[in-house]
Amino acid sequence: MKHFKRVLFGAPFYKIDKEGVRPVKSELTVDTARSKKKDTFFAKLWEQRAWVLMSFPFIVYVIIFRYLPIGGWIMAFQNYWPARSIFDQTWVGFENFRMLFQDPVFFQVLRNTIVISAIKLTLGMFFAILLALALNEVRNLRFKKITQTISYLPYFISWVVAANLVRDLLATDGIINEILMALNIVDKPIMFLGVPELFWWVLGFSHVWKQIGWDAIVYLAAMTSINPNLYEAAMIDGASRLQRIRHITLPSLRPTIVILLILNIGQLMNAGFEQVYLLQNGRVIEYARIFEIFELDFGLKMMRYSFATAVGIFRSVVSIVLVLSANYIAKRLDQERLF
Repeated sequence: MKHFKRVLFGAPFYKIDKEGVRPVKSELTVDTARSKKKDTFFAKLWEQRAWVLMSFPFIVYVIIFRYLPIGGWIMAFQNYWPARSIFDQTWVGFENFRMLFQDPVFFQVLRNTIVISAIKLTLGMFFAILLALALNEVRNLRFKKITQTISYLPYFISWVVAANLVRDLLATDGIINEILMALNIVDKPIMFLGVPELFWWVLGFSHVWKQIGWDAIVYLAAMTSINPNLYEAAMIDGASRLQRIRHITLPSLRPTIVILLILNIGQLMNAGFEQVYLLQNGRVIEYARIFEIFELDFGLKMMRYSFATAVGIFRSVVSIVLVLSANYIAKRLDQERLF
């Protein structure tokens, strides 16, 4: 019985012959060893060759447009000029970074970038969760699908078109000002895009309008994994709809919210070039100058390529530090984290 039990777990059993008693591998052990040999990386790759083939164009795209340009970072440590080879440039060390930190508008650009990104992050997550909660409570499937479709549509509109729509809506003779004056909220039209104090909020809410439907998809998907028995038990106990949202839905969404928050914190140095560039004007330039526009001005307009590269490296390093810091804080608080 003792040897029988060991054979069941794949351990060696013993064979008795003229040579005496000697251990022999069981068939289970041999089959397991063979399966491990077959279960290699390339074997798995071959089994999933259809998925690999479909993802190949995206892998090539990422390598060409995301990883190969990293080699250009060498320009940040040179006085780069396009007429010469990249290896035949004058090396200046960290001089471009020193000039960046000593630039009089550096802290203004840093402030604008972080504040605009933080407003977008806060408003975007709040309204996306709110929309997802509202759609999750809708029982009329037809109405739910129509609402979802309408909320998704702005995401597929380019910022060139969306910026013109925002300008028309917020113009002094636009529909927003007409509604405000009709309700006697204001006495005269407001130049929303010309008031520095309002410009950041215009960017924030126009970002929400364009992204809310797409961002809500993730939260709606997370809600489908919540056990329906929890809602049924809460209803039996007399919990109202708001109580079910507060004590069941939101706690279940917390892991998803934390992960998305960590990822979005890493994007604080990316305020959204297209949106800001298309909606800015001379009156709000001090509130609209972000790092992407800063790089454009120095890199393409002034042809200071090395300085613009140094700005890009600074943004990338800060983004990595922000992600690692947010992930570490989540780990210390025993929350969901990336790694």
